Amino acid sequence: RRFGTPNFVTTALGSATIIVLPHPLNKKINVTYLCVATVRPKDAVTHNQLAAFGEYVAEMLPKYVQQVQVTCYNELEVMIHPDGVIPVLTFLRDHSNAQFRNMIDLTAVDIPTRQNRFEIVYNLLSLRYNSRIRLKTYTDELTPVDSSVSVHNAANWYEREVWDMYGVFFANHPDLRRILTDYGFEGHPFRKDFPLSGFVEVRYDDEVKRVVAEPVELSQEFRKFDLNSPWEVFPAHREAKAPELPAGDKPADK
Repeated sequence: RRFGTPNFVTTALGSATIIVLPHPLNKKINVTYLCVATVRPKDAVTHNQLAAFGEYVAEMLPKYVQQVQVTCYNELEVMIHPDGVIPVLTFLRDHSNAQFRNMIDLTAVDIPTRQNRFEIVYNLLSLRYNSRIRLKTYTDELTPVDSSVSVHNAANWYEREVWDMYGVFFANHPDLRRILTDYGFEGHPFRKDFPLSGFVEVRYDDEVKRVVAEPVELSQEFRKFDLNSPWEVFPAHREAKAPELPAGDKPADK
């Protein structure tokens, strides 16, 4: 063992990897694990079918669809205008050639450098055609996005989580409130400008017998380091001293 990890041998065989680990009790017996590659190989037929379906959606909803692309060989992404959340989700759910009736996930991404910093991501599944599609739209801190609960009931708690973590407001949501953080929590933790330490810390106060929120106090005071010498971090480091000369001697002139 080295650094606490077992020795192993990996051998790549096409799209799979075989990992051989020594048996913990008998070194003569090897245990073989077959790990299938996580990235699926490129399938030209599937890629072309997804691209054609993406173009079909863009032709059917030209008012809302802004871009269509196929990523990672077989993942269809459709970028839409924020006003098209309800029409596009309804079309993908009810159209006979789509039938994306299951909302697998709804999340967001914070990209502060963009004018519309938040990217809302909808992951849908069609059991009828065994296919997936990803919708993306955008918004900022103040502009609300239409709630998709009227189309997919599963979006209820997903949108509450996005509101709690990112601060994206969903209009017409039946119960838009925080779902993970505590009551009275300040800010939205998944925003890139949210401090790692947070604004307040929550602890149980034994004197008042309840949970209290107080300003964050760092347990270690601020220290100023002198980085002129790179060797000061070593415990045996000592500053260089001038050699002592006997009385009456003078340093030799160079």
